[in-house]
Amino acid sequence: MRISGKIVGQALVEIRARIKPGVATQEIDKFAYEFFKKNDCVPAFLGYHGYPATICTSINDEVVHGIPGKRVLEEGDIVGVDIGAYYKGYCGDSARTFSVGKVDKNIEKLLEVTFESLNKGIDQCRIGNRVSDIGNAVQKYVESNGFYVVRDYVGHGIGQAMHEDPQVPNYGRPHQGPRIVEGMCLALEPMVNMGTEEVKVLQDGWTVVTKDGKFSAHFEDTIAILANGPENLTRVN
Repeated sequence: MRISGKIVGQALVEIRARIKPGVATQEIDKFAYEFFKKNDCVPAFLGYHGYPATICTSINDEVVHGIPGKRVLEEGDIVGVDIGAYYKGYCGDSARTFSVGKVDKNIEKLLEVTFESLNKGIDQCRIGNRVSDIGNAVQKYVESNGFYVVRDYVGHGIGQAMHEDPQVPNYGRPHQGPRIVEGMCLALEPMVNMGTEEVKVLQDGWTVVTKDGKFSAHFEDTIAILANGPENLTRVN
């Protein structure tokens, strides 16, 4: 899990350096595929329920599961890059939302708040807490900053499969649901909208967008619960 997580995290560092105006999302996808191949990893997304690419690239009002293609990034865009890979049968899963050139200050705040909400959730990944303590911490921080948590999509357990139990919502009352125990691995992934929490799926059957067309951000890390606290397996920078 540590190795797969580190490779996924390093892939995102490399991708961040490639995010700029004029770059097509399919170029980023091609890089990710080759990066995983070079590091003896199997892409976790490619072919998953028929998904056609190595990564997800979700631009502006796209929340998650955007399919890479010929679309070119433009100055002022944001792009969420979700990426996962297996190393010797164990999965790492992570996501970052990057700004393309200079973005509006309100959008900068959206990215900062979403990333910090992920950190608030990670702080709750401690033995004896319950899964809903994670979502409650995320929701409180996001809403206190005037944004909205997506409820239709959630984080998840992770290990030898990308999606395992338990589900890890980014909202809810504290002290509910499964207890967090040593050795558990969870993928935390706040999805945060500038407008309402409401989303819809486009005709391609994958791309999730905000119903009101306002921007959305997505950050994710794979976390191991250990005796001395949470260990972030995918953050290498």
